[in-house]
Amino acid sequence: MHTDGQSFLIAALIILATAVVAVPVARRLGLSPIVGYLIAGVAIGPSGLGAFTDPERIITVAEIGVVLLLFVIGLELQISRLLALRKAIFGLGAMQLVLTGGAIALLTHYAGNGFDWRAAIIAGLALALSATSIALQLLEEKNGLTQPYGQRAFAVLLFQDMAVVPLIAFMPLLAPGIHEDQSFMDAARHVLVVLAALAVVIGSGRYLLTPLFRVLAQSGAREVMTAAALLVVLGAGALMASVGMSMALGAFLAGVMLSESSFRHELEANVDAFRGLLIALFFMGVGMSIDLGIVLANAPLLIVGTLLVTVVKAVSIWAVFRVAHGTEADAVRASAVLTSAGEFSFVLFPIGLSLGLLSEHQAAMLAACAGMTMMLGPPVALVGEHLARWLERREARQEPVEDFSDAHGAVLVVGFGRFGQIVSQCLLARGLEVTIIDNDVEMIQSAGRFGFRIYYGDGTRYEVLRAAGAERARVIAICVDRRETTDRIVDMLAVHVPAARLHVRAFDRTHALALRNKGVDFEMRETFESALAFGEATLRANGIDADTAQATIKDVRVWDMERLRRQAEEGVDRGPRRSMEPEPLVPPERIARPLNPEAEDALRHETEFSS
Repeated sequence: MHTDGQSFLIAALIILATAVVAVPVARRLGLSPIVGYLIAGVAIGPSGLGAFTDPERIITVAEIGVVLLLFVIGLELQISRLLALRKAIFGLGAMQLVLTGGAIALLTHYAGNGFDWRAAIIAGLALALSATSIALQLLEEKNGLTQPYGQRAFAVLLFQDMAVVPLIAFMPLLAPGIHEDQSFMDAARHVLVVLAALAVVIGSGRYLLTPLFRVLAQSGAREVMTAAALLVVLGAGALMASVGMSMALGAFLAGVMLSESSFRHELEANVDAFRGLLIALFFMGVGMSIDLGIVLANAPLLIVGTLLVTVVKAVSIWAVFRVAHGTEADAVRASAVLTSAGEFSFVLFPIGLSLGLLSEHQAAMLAACAGMTMMLGPPVALVGEHLARWLERREARQEPVEDFSDAHGAVLVVGFGRFGQIVSQCLLARGLEVTIIDNDVEMIQSAGRFGFRIYYGDGTRYEVLRAAGAERARVIAICVDRRETTDRIVDMLAVHVPAARLHVRAFDRTHALALRNKGVDFEMRETFESALAFGEATLRANGIDADTAQATIKDVRVWDMERLRRQAEEGVDRGPRRSMEPEPLVPPERIARPLNPEAEDALRHETEFSS
């Protein structure tokens, strides 16, 4: 027992020391940390120093990191957003798998090396899968999951996870000597078992987990909440794995079910520390599994094959995303982050070997090729990002440069649409120094003709906000016209500049409540004050004197602010699932006697005035 414990400690020290050295070196060379982990794994694996001889055990443990990553992603995706992606999941995902798998299968079959059509199909489908861990890591580093191309890429990854079981069930049909009717019945039975497991995960997540976490939270023991979070993640993953599905898919579904829970942030914080370390361990395990002997013996063939697979995969994914009406730059970004072969390729190749579809040499070559595409993935993503930016600059023709060298405003205004223009005029009228950023080139050029100095920049990128002075501005006024963009900027600033004073344009009452729950300093619905001014003018037109009309508008404003405050407090107490019951904006006892019977009937109804 002592010897085993000592060996485990030494192994842990080797892994940690290697990771500590590899990542700074990779960063210094301008490479992704993923490449550093992969190279470190090769160095200490069986093909290198031989510190570890069984990389499969390392990968098995480290896959929990991928599971935790998918759980965190699920927490950030509400069910409504997931349903909105259903066309991308099943349409874009299926198109990508068929097109990419077919192209790689043809390439493998006609490249020689003894691949018949069965082996070529296995190679094509396995290599068409993308590495979820690498792709999500790359998307997170660039904040890509909040952008359209990142959400579509994630939909493709999700479809691939769901397609693993059908692929495994399909492989015996290709093997000679297997009775097709029996295989079909086994596959159908397997599908029913998988559906039952999905129902258990979804039902438990929707109806059992939130009450469970509420009871645990009342105990006041934080370590119990951490244990419960890991239990949920690993339990959902283990259930799906027991029926042949991906553990990551089970964890993702559990995360989605808890995405609207009031415990979402607590759960994310509890699992985040484990996630990063285990993902690093996973990449090192993949590096350990690469057989340098086979790579060196077949180096020219493997290098050419890896480059061809990467190019074919990138081109086919780019074509699919272009058909899906994505921009050329976004298609390049998506294709660049999805070129790495998936983790499940290391599952499919051994199955193909056991069924006689692949020879040992072919399985080893394909596994080496898959590992090399993983190592090539981060550099390809970096090249793709540079190419995408060049395409965006070319499309914008005379696109301004993000230059904030002379930006020293006390107020940072993000967004120069109709709302932002009026806000900026108020500030400039009193001589305040204002830094205005917007990413609409035509708007910037048009405003320049009227004397406005506006800086070009994407407000959803923190490096742009920081360069524009977000860390030193007294107030940051977020005046963009899309709710999703507003929320993204608010969440980003809450993390990076928590002390910033945020004044935010709200889309409607629901958005205003959400912003209050996020802790913004001031929010205003975009049509609220204009509607009050409109109402005052209408009162005057109906014979109400000016003082009475102004007093009425003041009362309506006070009643509305009080109602917003009360609803915000109730929303915190009851949780985000609570629906807002309709209630009158103006208390019935404060409604003055109407001027005519028709108006009296209208005012008796309890209505919600939505701004």
